Amino acid sequence: MEIGFVGLGKMGMNMVQRLRRDGHRVVAYDLDAAKLTEVKSHGAEGVATLNELVGALKPPRAVWVMVPAGEPTEKTIAQIAELMQPDDTIIDGGNTNFHDDVRRGGVLKKRGIHYLDAGTSGGIWGLKIGYCLMVGGEEAIFRRYEPIFKTLAPEKGYGYMGPCGAGHYVKMIHNGIEYGLMQAYAEGFECLAKSDYKLDLGSIARLWGQGSVIRSWLLELAADALARDPGLKHVKGYVEDSGEGRWTVMDAIEKNVSAPVITSALFTRFRSRADEGAEGTFGEKLLAALRNEFGGHAVVKE
Repeated sequence: MEIGFVGLGKMGMNMVQRLRRDGHRVVAYDLDAAKLTEVKSHGAEGVATLNELVGALKPPRAVWVMVPAGEPTEKTIAQIAELMQPDDTIIDGGNTNFHDDVRRGGVLKKRGIHYLDAGTSGGIWGLKIGYCLMVGGEEAIFRRYEPIFKTLAPEKGYGYMGPCGAGHYVKMIHNGIEYGLMQAYAEGFECLAKSDYKLDLGSIARLWGQGSVIRSWLLELAADALARDPGLKHVKGYVEDSGEGRWTVMDAIEKNVSAPVITSALFTRFRSRADEGAEGTFGEKLLAALRNEFGGHAVVKE
């Protein structure tokens, strides 16, 4: 198949590489000219404007948008929509609020343009292992572009979630759960770090990954981070949040769902940023290190 791709950041560039490896034609655009040069080395076509990108695709066109959530995504999709024709499709693979998907999808539908919201998980590791994709929108359009999803995902790693907004809603809850899991690991490893025993935390993380009931990819990443810096001495316990944890807590409040673990995990991140001069707890350092491991999120170094 062929697809337009907007946004060649940490995830976007790797996604283009997976698409090209499977023989899909990709026409790519990014504001950074250096990214356009790089993407050409992977066999994609780099263009200087959105107008060129849409013009280089055969109808019905599909353009995947992979830019930061919020105003950048809103502005980009609006610009692309002005260049499209009925039966073309826009796919948003960023971390958009599902309420925005419902609104945006309704506006585009009136113009005959299809819209898919593709919750995308996999971080900077997606090039190697694939991206878990949770897709919302019209099922017929999901099926039309299923070869794209199949290429990007690992085996059985993509699925149709339901109508517009469902994909990003499922991804939002996924990220809320992620907050809780990360917090549990952070608290447990802080206890281990403060133990009277001289424990090798990296080795323990590796051990727990072998048949333990708490094994996970996050635990594997914790083992990697602790192997490189056992005391996390070079990481400051300053932990950002991307927004989806907040949205999950707000959704739980609206639905009268008790979500103390996710809420506490979110508030811990707030606390970690309250005193910018503080080193932070060992648990907060591990949270920051884990975000860097799976998503390439920058850490504040000591």
